[in-house]
Amino acid sequence: MDIRADLLTSRAPSTKDVVDPDRTPPKNQTARAEDVLGGGADLNEPVGANPSEPPADKTAGILQGGANSLGDQAARGGDGLDGGVDPLVVRAVRAVELAGRDPRAARVEAEAVLEVSGRGRQREAASIALRGMALAVWELGDLPLADELLSRAAEEAVGLPGVAAQAGMSQVPLRALLGDPEAALELADRIESDLVGLDRCRLEVQRAVPLVLVGRHLEAAAGCTAVIPALVEDPRFHAGALLNRGLAYVFLERFGEAVADLTCSAEVAKGSGLSHLAMLAEGNLPFAAARRGDIPAAFESYQAAEHSLLGFPERLAAMRTDFAQALVAARLPNEARSLLEKAVPVLAASNAQVALSDARLLLAQVELLTGDPFQAQQTAETAHAELLDQGRSRWAPLATDIVLRARLAQADQPAPAFPGLLADLYACADDLVDTGWHAQADSLRLLAGRTAKRLEDREAATVQLSRLLDSRTRPVVRHHAQAALHHMNGEDSAAMASVEAGIGTFLTTLSPTSDQGIDGPMIVGAAEIRAHAVRGAEDLAAFGLELALLQGDGRAVLTWAERWRSVVRGDFTSTFTRRPTDNVLTIGPDCLVEYVRHEDELFAVVAQDGDCELHAIGSYAEIAEATIRIRYQLRRRNLRDAGPGCTSMPEAELAALDAVLLGPLHLKPGPMIVVPTGSLHTLPWPLLPSLRGCPLSVNSHAGGTPPRSEPNSLVIGVAGPGLIHALDEVRAIAQTHQNATTIPANKEAVIEALGSAAILHIAAHGMFSPRSPMLSSIALTDGPLMAYELLRVTRVPPVVVLSACEAGMAHAPMDGIAWGLAGAFLEQGAKCVIAGVVPVRDEEALVLMRRFHELLATGHSPAQSLATAALETDIPGFACFGTGN
Repeated sequence: MDIRADLLTSRAPSTKDVVDPDRTPPKNQTARAEDVLGGGADLNEPVGANPSEPPADKTAGILQGGANSLGDQAARGGDGLDGGVDPLVVRAVRAVELAGRDPRAARVEAEAVLEVSGRGRQREAASIALRGMALAVWELGDLPLADELLSRAAEEAVGLPGVAAQAGMSQVPLRALLGDPEAALELADRIESDLVGLDRCRLEVQRAVPLVLVGRHLEAAAGCTAVIPALVEDPRFHAGALLNRGLAYVFLERFGEAVADLTCSAEVAKGSGLSHLAMLAEGNLPFAAARRGDIPAAFESYQAAEHSLLGFPERLAAMRTDFAQALVAARLPNEARSLLEKAVPVLAASNAQVALSDARLLLAQVELLTGDPFQAQQTAETAHAELLDQGRSRWAPLATDIVLRARLAQADQPAPAFPGLLADLYACADDLVDTGWHAQADSLRLLAGRTAKRLEDREAATVQLSRLLDSRTRPVVRHHAQAALHHMNGEDSAAMASVEAGIGTFLTTLSPTSDQGIDGPMIVGAAEIRAHAVRGAEDLAAFGLELALLQGDGRAVLTWAERWRSVVRGDFTSTFTRRPTDNVLTIGPDCLVEYVRHEDELFAVVAQDGDCELHAIGSYAEIAEATIRIRYQLRRRNLRDAGPGCTSMPEAELAALDAVLLGPLHLKPGPMIVVPTGSLHTLPWPLLPSLRGCPLSVNSHAGGTPPRSEPNSLVIGVAGPGLIHALDEVRAIAQTHQNATTIPANKEAVIEALGSAAILHIAAHGMFSPRSPMLSSIALTDGPLMAYELLRVTRVPPVVVLSACEAGMAHAPMDGIAWGLAGAFLEQGAKCVIAGVVPVRDEEALVLMRRFHELLATGHSPAQSLATAALETDIPGFACFGTGN
């Protein structure tokens, strides 16, 4: 049973509450308005004309209050400007204008105006100064204090409705970011009639904040479109309107228009010296690219934005949160977790409460998705408390959902361990419905019903599952519930028919339009719908696999295992056909061993000699622990950094694991393909005693075709920096093959070689990033070649050799796709990748690779060449990924 959280919670774009980079914010800011109005400054003391770079504007690209020109104020007539502009008002307006550029200077200026205006009862100047003070402290990260100051600004403007409305205009996005977007929209409607001229246009820019937060993206975009022409002479709001519309377009999946708006916003801001606003616009490009599904562009934009925001940690934290949300939707939870773990502490330090709770809620989701239920429960409980403290009760059930899933994941026997768990699951599902989160409610109710069935509470299971048979329920979930009911009643044939029907429905609804959504406080676009649909289809295919395992039919298990993996990698055209009986996998001359798991039970399907056999293996958790121990010992042995006692092969551990994984399978000798599951992707399979010398390919699924051996194929070698023997290695390769050459170890040359080589050999340092597999890299002379950069190339060589430390390490967050460098090459079309799975010393790689290429040049397959070379040289650590036989 899969108890991971649904991928998305229809989460709105996160707030971007930031502080001045030179300020060390207190962990608990308790200052109130009266605490910041003391002191003052000489009104004749000039404010710096070139202030230092400020902190960021707010929310996912949406700026806060903003300044108004004196001309607009004078045009209001009855706002207290008797025959001219009051010099004190000029200084107050200057404080407002400075807030976005230099909040410290703005605060000094506002305090000075307040000191004088308080003595003379000059209400207009006082109100505007309070607004400037509010915007300054907002920039400095204290949203509640900013809200209090803006309320005081409105109260101070007695008899000056236009001035009061300006304070309210600044409050509109602030109230939304503090967790009450509906109240913000009501405030915007209430003050609109008191605003004139460009102020009404500026209000539309501000109104876009709550509109985006409640999912009314079309209205937000239309409002900005209507006022952009009028704001051309006001660069701050012109750039802000483009920025807000760009974000709305992202959620509407109008990505080309979104990128154009974000880029134009940055250009307008740069041209007016608003570099902080420009960075904010550019900081949203990774979010847009990831939502579009362009992962290489997303990471490139992120790294560029990260570099420009290094001096502004809170703004960078907010950008990381938004990017992480998009990465979760793109099914890269490990990368998302890495970003969120950096963002949450910064947001906490800055007291950016709304942004913090949103980020923490998302972090809890990815902790659960990446297999850390204990930490997910702790994080979600904290987020739940924060949401309630902020009055955001609508979002609290989302945190409860994660808490309950995490509790269930930690319970080997849920009933005795958590007597109230089932009741809590039912109650939370009801709360999700009441607060409008229908997709999440359906997912949790399905989990609750299946958990009740597992605990033999048939009555409760029937009640919960039957509630999902309503036509309003997403079809893939409805069919899953019907299948579970059939299975509970012993009708497995009918259950499998329901699974097939659900899969068929899923296949016909893969391309929803961008105006589709689900009922609730936020209307989600096609990206969220597809994410929920794919997640539901993955669960349904897993249930089909569970039913096949219960039947004990090896061919059915293999078929459903491949269908499940197909969902995960987004391939619905090859093995993923409408009926499993239409897809009898062709068993080639190789022996195929595919591992699957159900809860903690590990199974193996062996396909050889045209037949499929199913074998029970044992506890997945115990085997995963043994894999970790073996990898650690091999790392110490190969690096030789743990003393003389660690130089021998861990033969006993390898033999014990071999006996468990391969002993019961009765494998015939000859070439073999292994398809691991979970942590077994990281096992150095060629070192298992039964597989030494065996032409072995390790793949993420059973498909794939081997590379064709063609005479006189072009072989290109690359020697990276920092390795003593790398140059000797590639020279030896060039001498071994008839048509071989070497190229410089820079990115341009390597990427160009991808388009022409039949075999590419890279001898360079490699770095596998287990927390962010797509940030794995190979060191070149002009910088690292990142795994995500490979996703952009149009052609890669059929055979790639990565003679680099751990370049082949594959972290598989979900079965079916193995990321990292080897996975990225395979994803782009490489037939096989030879890569290290444990550290290999430079001088040993030279010996092994020389022999490997000698065998390859004489016509042996890549898998056979590697197996023979490793056996002859007694140098372990490399594996053949993909299809190398």
